[in-house]
Amino acid sequence: MQPIRLGIMGFGRVGRQLYQLAVQDERFDVVAISDIGIAGILHNLLTKTDHDLDVNLENNYLVSERGRTRLMSINRPTETPWDVFEVDVVIEATGRFCQLADLTPHIENGAARVVLSALPEEEIDRVILYGVNEADASAADQIISAGSASTTATALALKIITDAFAVEQATMTSVHAYTSDQSLQDYAGPDYRRSRSGAKNIIPNVTPALHWVQKVLPELDGKLTAYALNVPVQVGSMLDLTIAFSEPDIDEDALNQLFINAEKERPELFKTTDDPIVSSDVKGIHQSLLVDLLGTMKAGDRMMKMLGWHETLGHSKRILDVVGVYADLGYHSKKETF
Repeated sequence: MQPIRLGIMGFGRVGRQLYQLAVQDERFDVVAISDIGIAGILHNLLTKTDHDLDVNLENNYLVSERGRTRLMSINRPTETPWDVFEVDVVIEATGRFCQLADLTPHIENGAARVVLSALPEEEIDRVILYGVNEADASAADQIISAGSASTTATALALKIITDAFAVEQATMTSVHAYTSDQSLQDYAGPDYRRSRSGAKNIIPNVTPALHWVQKVLPELDGKLTAYALNVPVQVGSMLDLTIAFSEPDIDEDALNQLFINAEKERPELFKTTDDPIVSSDVKGIHQSLLVDLLGTMKAGDRMMKMLGWHETLGHSKRILDVVGVYADLGYHSKKETF
């Protein structure tokens, strides 16, 4: 099978990780990147992120052993000529275009599919959390979301737990590193709390993960609550999950063993540790969920608390996994196959 011709819109942290991973994976050929940044600065940020990455800048092309990638200084999906580069899949990684009207132009401009790196703001063809519901993918899907790092981590944890035990109620708190859309200083934005400095404050926040986890795991509909805290940490986020079980005899060892077994079965998705780690120790993990075995504790007869960790590299790998799922399905429209 020919490599999947990728276009990436947005060359921030996730966009750069996607490029770094894709140029090391024979399934993919990154042919074009759209970002408003200056080409020299984008190349500098890329090489500063990964010192081992051998990529040169020649005019407006990133050049590696795998090929050439055109850098385009374009701000909106409506302006991006994906057809010129015969792009199969666009990964929308700006974090800004999450509505159907913003994503459809990628298709109109020549891409066979668009995969959103974040959660959508409305219903789209499909939300696929890899490791949870990739079997739901359909060849007819054109606009797809690969979820978010915290959503995937939560869904993976709950799927493992609910497959083994009956759950009455669960609540998750996403303790999330600050993101590039947050101001480093207090600055008037669309929300009171999000207008405060992300580098100086713990900021309570809502999370769309609640809706989408219940959608992909309908057995949890009405049983899950969710909350988020953005904290002044640059890398490394935590999932704090509390579960109320139907039966009283589940202890820390039983819960931890579920994830030890999951790590053996799906090591690309799960990792466990009994080291006393902190957030900076999570940098560079490629799994979607690192379960902190020391953080598991019984909080009542039928209630347990567990901690998990994740970072954007694991999410970037899952985005490419979702692209791979759809490549295997082919395409039933203007492109017969990737």
